[in-house]
Amino acid sequence: MKFTLSWLKEHLDTDASPEQIAATLTAIGLEVEDVTNPAEALRPFKVAKVISAERHPQADKLQVLSVDAGEGPMQIVCGAPNARAGMKGVFGGPGTYVPGPGFTLGNATIRGVDSSGMMCSARELELGEDHDGIIELPADAPVGQSYADYADLDDPVFDVNVLANRPDCMGVHGIARDLAAAGLGTLRRPDSDALPPSEDTPPVDVRIEGEGCTVFWRRAIRGVKNGQSPEWLQRRLKAVGQKPISALVDVTNYFTLDRARPLHVYDLAKLQGDIVVRRGRGEADRFMALNDKEYVPTEEDIVIADDRGAIGLGGVIGGAATGVDESTTDLLVESAWFDPETVARTGQRHNLVTDARMRFERGVDPASTREGVEAPVRMMIAHAGGTASAPAVTDVSPPEGYPYRRNVVAYRPQRLAELAGIDLADEAQRALLERLAIHPTDVARLCEDHADPAAAARHYEAVARKGGWLLHIPSWRPDIEGEADVVEEIARLHGYDKIPSTPLARPFGVARPTATRAQVAERRLRRTAAARGLHEAITWSFVSDAQAAPFGGGAHRLANPISEELKVMRPSLLPGLAAAARRNLDRGQSSVRLFEIGRRYLAEGEKPTATLLLVGEARPRGWAAGKARAFDPYDAKAEAYALLEAAGAPTGNLAIFEGAGADWHPGRSAALGLGPKKILARFGELHPALLKTLDLPEGTVAAEIYLDAIPAPRSKERARVAYAPPALQPVTRDYAFFVPEDLQAAQLERAVAGADKKRIVATRIFDRFEGKDGLSLAIEVTLQPRDKSFTDEELAELSQKIVTAAAAKGAKLRT
Repeated sequence: MKFTLSWLKEHLDTDASPEQIAATLTAIGLEVEDVTNPAEALRPFKVAKVISAERHPQADKLQVLSVDAGEGPMQIVCGAPNARAGMKGVFGGPGTYVPGPGFTLGNATIRGVDSSGMMCSARELELGEDHDGIIELPADAPVGQSYADYADLDDPVFDVNVLANRPDCMGVHGIARDLAAAGLGTLRRPDSDALPPSEDTPPVDVRIEGEGCTVFWRRAIRGVKNGQSPEWLQRRLKAVGQKPISALVDVTNYFTLDRARPLHVYDLAKLQGDIVVRRGRGEADRFMALNDKEYVPTEEDIVIADDRGAIGLGGVIGGAATGVDESTTDLLVESAWFDPETVARTGQRHNLVTDARMRFERGVDPASTREGVEAPVRMMIAHAGGTASAPAVTDVSPPEGYPYRRNVVAYRPQRLAELAGIDLADEAQRALLERLAIHPTDVARLCEDHADPAAAARHYEAVARKGGWLLHIPSWRPDIEGEADVVEEIARLHGYDKIPSTPLARPFGVARPTATRAQVAERRLRRTAAARGLHEAITWSFVSDAQAAPFGGGAHRLANPISEELKVMRPSLLPGLAAAARRNLDRGQSSVRLFEIGRRYLAEGEKPTATLLLVGEARPRGWAAGKARAFDPYDAKAEAYALLEAAGAPTGNLAIFEGAGADWHPGRSAALGLGPKKILARFGELHPALLKTLDLPEGTVAAEIYLDAIPAPRSKERARVAYAPPALQPVTRDYAFFVPEDLQAAQLERAVAGADKKRIVATRIFDRFEGKDGLSLAIEVTLQPRDKSFTDEELAELSQKIVTAAAAKGAKLRT
C-alpha cells in the first residue's frame, strides 16, 4: 500500500515528520518497507531560461542553446524540437545524475560543439512518459530555483506492508485512522456534502442471483465530458505507481486507494439490458477484460452480466465491452460488496491480481457501499460535469447475516494481563478501545436497528452471560472476532515495547535437551553431508503427476494446488533434486553433489528420508590425475555408509542385497539392510528409463537413506561412553581366501569378525585377485589384546577360528 505524505495529511491533522510517522506505523503493526522522496533525486535540477537557440553547424536536427540557470549563460547541444529562445525548462548541469536513463551528466563534445549539461524531458526525470520534447515551464517560473521546490515535489512516499487481516488499512483513510488512534494526530472526516436531491432513477435495474454478492448500489451520471483528470489527481496517482487514464477512471482508482472502496463505472450506451450478478457459465460467458485479455468464468466465479453475457468478474476486473472512454457521456457507477473467499478463489483461478481483488479478498467495509456512490460521484461531476440520478440499491443481505452477528465481541478486561502480560486498569483499556471506535454497549442499543429485535436480544444476552463487556466492533474491522483480537488491539496501541520481559520459570537442576533423537540424527547427518562436500537443497514437497508416476504415483493430492505442476505430494525426493541438478548442469557446472533431508508422502504415511544425487565428474582432469572420472555406484555407496554412520545406524551389521528396486539400474545398484525385510538405504546408478524421465545424464548415481528404518540404540543414555584406550598395541594378521564367485565381500568380513567378537576389533578387505585358480579376497584382521599380550598359542588358536568361520561361507585359505 503506497501513499504520499500530503495525501495522508488530507485525512490526518498532524505535524509529525515522515520518520515519526514511519516509526509509529511499524510500532502499531503496519510495517513500513520504504520511505522515498522523489524530490531528493530531482533537487539538483534547476529552472532555466533559454537565452538563444541556434542551428547546429554539423547536424540539422540539433540546436546549440545558451541557457541561464541562475549562474550565467551555459552552452548545451539539444535535440528537442520544442526548444526555442525565451522558453523556460528544467536544466541539469555537469555532475547531475539523470534518473530516467540512469547516467551522470558531464562536459561533452557533440559533433564538434561543446555541451555542458542538458535540458530535460518528463521521461528523463521519471515524471511521465512524454519524451517528444523538453519540459516547458510557465513564463513566471523563477530562474535558478530548484525544480523540485518549484514543482512542489517534496512529498515523501510511504510503502506499507499491510497484512491480510487488516483490510481497513488498504486505504489512506484507514491508515490515518490507525495513526490517530495511536496519538499521532487528529482524524479528519471525509467530505460528506450530499448531492442535490434528484427524482431521476438509474435507467438500469440490477438483479442478484445466488450467493457471493449481498448489496449493489448504483448511481447514474448523464452529460459528462470524460477528459483528463486534474493535475493534482494525476500527480497523486503517479506518485504511488498508478497510470492516469481519464477523469472517470482516475476517480475510481483514487477512491480505491483513498477509502479502500473499489468501484466500477459502466458506459450506459454500451450496456445491453439490465445487470445480473450471478455465477459464470463457461464459454457462454467468455469476455474481454480491461487488461485486454480474455477470460472464461466458471460456475464458481461471480460475474456481472447483461443480456449479451458476462461483462466482468465480480470484485476482480471489469470488461472492455462496457468500459468508459473519451466518447462516454452517460455512465453508471457501481459500489457493491462481494464475498472475500469467492473473490480470492476467482483471482487465483484466473491468475489475476488487481487492486480491487486485493481489497475485496481481505474484506471491504460493508457499510461503505452507500458512501461509494456519493463522494466519487461528487468528484466525477466536479471534474467531468454532468448531473447525477438518485442512488438505487439491490440488497439481499439476510436480517441475521453480516454484519449483525459478527460485530459484537464479549471481552473480559482481565484477559489483557493473562494473554499479553500487561497490567492496565479497566478505564485505560476502555479509553484505548474508544480510540479505535470500539465501544462498550448494551443489548438494548444493539437491538435498536435490528430487523428482528427479539432474535437479536436472545443472541446478545447469551453473549453477555459470558461476563465482561459487550463491545461493538466497527464494520471496517472484520478481523476482530474474539477476546484475543481485542487484547492485541489494546497491546499494540499501548505499545509492544511496554510489555514487560518476564522470564519463564526454570526447574531446578540441569535442563534436559529438547531435541529428540530423530532431530539430533538429522542434524548430525546434515553436518556430515556438508563436510563431505555435498550441497544441501530444499525443494518443493509437491510434484506433478508426471514426476510422481515413475515412483508409483502420488498417494496424496492437493485440493487447492498452487499450479498443475505442484499438485501431488512427492513420493520421492529424487524429482526435486533432479530438477535442481539439471538447472546447475545447464549453467555450466561439471560436478553436482546435492542432498536433501525431507519427507516422502506414501500411502502408509510420511517417511523421513535423506536423499543424495551425484551427477557429472567425481574428479576433474589434471596433470597428475589424468582424465576426469565420473561418479560411479561406489561413490554413492561411500556416501550412504558415511551418512548412515552419522545417523546412528549399526553400519557394522549391515548386509548388502543385490538390486535396489525398479527405479534403480538392475546391475549397478544395491540395498543396505539388517535383513531383506529391514532395508535402511538404497544406492547405485538410477535406471536409464528414470534418467530419461528426470532429464539427467547417463551414469547419474544416488542414494536414499530411510531414517525411520534406523533402529533406536539399545542404550537410552545421551552421555558419551568414557574414552578408555587399550593399554596394549593391537596385532594385525593378513589372510587370503579363495571364495565362491557369488559370495559378497561383506559376508566374508562379518564371518571373520564373528569368529571372536571380544578380540577381533576390525576387519578390512584390502585385495581382490582373480586368476586361473579362482577368485581370491585378502582380508586384514586387527586383534586387540586386553590384560596381556597374545602368546603364539593364542594367535594360532585365533587363526584357526578365523579359517573355520571363513570356511563356513565356502572360503578356502590360500597356501
